[in-house]
Parts: sequence; structure tokens; C-alpha cells
Amino acid sequence: MTTRRILATSGGFMGTDRYEARKPAGLFLEALRLCGRDRPRVLFVMTASGDNNGYVAASYQAMSRLSVDADHLSLFTMPNQDVDEAVGRADVVWVGGGSVANLLAVWRLHGVDDAMRDAWERGAILAGVSAGSICWHVGGPTDSYGPTLRLETPALGLLPFGNGVHYDSEEQRRPLLHSLVGASDLPTSYATDDRVGILYEGTEAVSVVTDVDVDPASGPAAYLVEKTPDGVTETRLPPGPIR
Repeated sequence: MTTRRILATSGGFMGTDRYEARKPAGLFLEALRLCGRDRPRVLFVMTASGDNNGYVAASYQAMSRLSVDADHLSLFTMPNQDVDEAVGRADVVWVGGGSVANLLAVWRLHGVDDAMRDAWERGAILAGVSAGSICWHVGGPTDSYGPTLRLETPALGLLPFGNGVHYDSEEQRRPLLHSLVGASDLPTSYATDDRVGILYEGTEAVSVVTDVDVDPASGPAAYLVEKTPDGVTETRLPPGPIR
């Protein structure tokens, strides 16, 4: 039986001591491990940044020491390859950060939304950071429209939850997510601090993963935000299995 997996993160890569060079961190490496292949086919999708050439190049460079076959799907100014074929042969799809609103609009125009759903159903690992996390959910707070955060919905809705990213580093994000859940503008939601991701199997959140080892009691974490009869409650989810 195929296990559908999504790794929704606020991390994945880290800087190095080389100018603008990045290296894969724990979250990206976990996505590779989950696919179960000796030499995974990795597809980078950087739509949220407008297929920024520097972002794409840095992603390829970060693969230089890994046993992977890397490819990318660009949609600006036209698709660089057939969407269904590119997504259909990937073992791991990594979606970069940027504007989730623009990402969703362009994906729907080119049928990437349907291709991603098909990939998820066949067992490819869908993963990404920031916009590449929110996109798999019902929606979430975004700066796609300007410095004041707003709700973006509907997203792809593969996961029946809202999503908050960069929870510990951008001060608007926690209160807005609480407000949206409290007003029922978003359903029960999951959020991640920087360098943290949540692994979903099917539509269940099963574990919290990090880029680096952290103190489970006081370090970065994930969170479950729920509406209850007493208001909105937030439960901290430390790294490891979600119980």
C-alpha cells in the first residue's frame, strides 16, 4: 500500500562559509531518506520566487556532494519542460519559498496543482519551505500581498489543516494564526519555527523533524493550534514522534 507523505517546513537548507553557497540540512536530507531510493530523482520547483535563477543555481550547487539526480521545473516565462512528465518522474519534490499567492495562481494555470496531487497519491515525497509548506494545506498567513500578513486560501488542500511558518522569527505570524483559527477562517492548524518541519503520513501529522539537533524542551518546535470552547489553544510539539 502506498504511503502518501508531505514534509512541510520552515527550513531545509543552511548557509555555509562560502558566499551565497548553501548546503542541505536535516529536513531536506530527511525527505531524501523517506523516498527510500539509493539515488533519488529530486525536482526543485521555485515558482514562489518567480523561478529566481540564483535560487535555482544555489539549489543545484547544494546537491554537489549528494547521490541524487537533480532537475527543476520553471514556469517563467514558459514551462521549461512538460509539467506532468517533470513531476511524474520525481521521487522528491522540493518547493522553494517566496509568494504562496503567486505560486498557487501560476500552478493552477499550468496544471501543476493536479500533477502534485498525482505525485502525492503515487508516493512521491512532497516537501518544501515557507510557501512550499503552506501550499499543501488549506492555507495560512502570508506576506504575499505586502508587509502586513494576510490569509491565503484556498491552497491545494492535500492536508486538511491551516499552516503557519516562521513562527518564532516573524512577530505577526503567531497572533494572526491564532486569530484566523479562532474566527474559523482556518481549521485546526500546524505551525513550525525556523529550522523545523512536520512530517505527514496520509493526512496525519506523525513527527516533528529539525535541520539540526535542538533542545527538545526549549529549542525550536512545531505547534498545534486549535479552537476550543475556551478559545484558541496552542500545544507545543517537540522534535520526535507526535503523540
